[in-house]
Parts: sequence; C-alpha cells; structure tokens
Amino acid sequence: MGRSVLRIAVALIAGYLLVVLVLAGCQRGMVYYPMNMPEDRLRAAAADEGMMPWEGPDGATAGWRTAAESPPEAPVFVVFHGNAGFALHRVYFVNGFNAAVDDGPPDVRIFEYPGYGARGGRPSEDAIKAAALDALDPLFAAADGPVFLVGESLGTGVASYVAGQRPEAVAGLLLVTPFTSLVDVGRAHYRFLPVGMLLRERFPSDEALRGYGGPVAFVVAEHDEVVPTELGVRLYEGYDGPKRIWKHAGAGHNTINYDPAAGWWGEVITFLLGSNEE
Repeated sequence: MGRSVLRIAVALIAGYLLVVLVLAGCQRGMVYYPMNMPEDRLRAAAADEGMMPWEGPDGATAGWRTAAESPPEAPVFVVFHGNAGFALHRVYFVNGFNAAVDDGPPDVRIFEYPGYGARGGRPSEDAIKAAALDALDPLFAAADGPVFLVGESLGTGVASYVAGQRPEAVAGLLLVTPFTSLVDVGRAHYRFLPVGMLLRERFPSDEALRGYGGPVAFVVAEHDEVVPTELGVRLYEGYDGPKRIWKHAGAGHNTINYDPAAGWWGEVITFLLGSNEE
C-alpha cells in the first residue's frame, strides 16, 4: 500500500513538472498571436482605410499613420495594440479619435510589433520595447503637438513602459483593459503554476508608471475574461498622477463599445487635452 501511494505521488509530481517545463518552453507562443500579411497587401489595405506607412528611423515600416494632413500642433496618438492580429486591425482607434477631436483630424499612428504584419523579427518583451523607443524617439523630437500613447490589452504594458522611460515627452496615456503586470494575469489563469518564477514576458505596468506623472485614462471591461477587471482597477488605484477611470458595464475583453459615436471617446479626449491645458 505504501509503495503504491509513493509511486502515485512520484507520477503526479513528474507530471506536474513536465507540464511546468512545457509551458515554460512555449510561453511566448501563448502570449503572442501575430498575424502576417505581405507588405503590398498591407499598403493597399491601409490606403483603403485612409492610412499610409509610418516609416521608422531605419526606413522600414514601423506601423501605419493617418494620411489626412493634420493642423499645426494637432495632437498625436500612438496606439500599441493587443497581442493578436496586426496593427491595421485597430483602425477603430483612428475612427474614435477622428470623431472626438474637434480641431481637425489628429495624427493617429498604430505601431506594428516585430513579427506582426509584414514586419520582420520575433515578438518578445525586449524586442517590442526596443522597437517602440526606436520609433517614438524621433517622433517625440519632431512633433509640434502633444504626443499621447494608447495601449490596448498587451499594448498597455508597452505604452506604460514608454511613458516611464520618456515621461517629459508623453502628454498622457489611454490604457484600455490594462493590467498591473502580465505575471498577475498569468497567476489569475494558472493558479496551480509558479508563474512568477516561469514567466519571462512580464510587462510590469505598475512599476513602469511609477516613473510617469502625467494624466492617465483607464478603461476597463466589467466582465473581462482575459485580463481580470480587478487588475485594471488596481493599476488605477495605485497610480498617483492625474487619472480617471471608465468602467464599461456588461462588456467583455473584446466587446468594449468602440463605436465612434460612443460618449466615452469625447470624455477621454476632454480629460487628456484638458489636463495638458491646466
């Protein structure tokens, strides 16, 4: 009897360790879900949406930007999207900002992650953060108007990082379905695993925002099944700068109302632009 119990215990421990090793080895495949498309097809799709390539400092496409000419000193919104698809799947941010900004079309840019769309490389936290700073630093230096960063889901970790690294250059943040850290998200979904020890892709937004003091707009979904709502609320509560939170009643992670006519767009713009006028 004793030996049978021991064999069962050893088998269970071995199985658990095997699961841990497998998940540790394939974690990036569980975090990033890129979709790819040839450059020529992306350019055609961008033109149909009134957008054009946003060239990075190396001449390669860093993402996409609105083609319509913006007025002098118009605000610039840089979007860091979620972990699936590619940048042009987030044109709803362009439509929302166009509807909410009164003084002519703003300059809206959607950043493309390494390994997404037609961009080379492989996605990782280090690669995405480095590419973001490479693309943003020339923009910060050249922009006549205020530059706001927008993060969606995974992108909230990127936006928070850039703001923490370049606090004087970032006029404000809009964080949609944000989290304190990817470690906390993992712990919520895999309570039986030592996520804090295993996860290499961490995106600690709570730590990053300690280096930033500007206005931050938080948007959370009441029934978020991907990023627990309490993590976004905790990030909001722990932030010491100017802030406001919007809770979308009844919404899930992917069902937030992005209709350009939705009232929250104007409220966010009023908060962000108003905070920069004070």
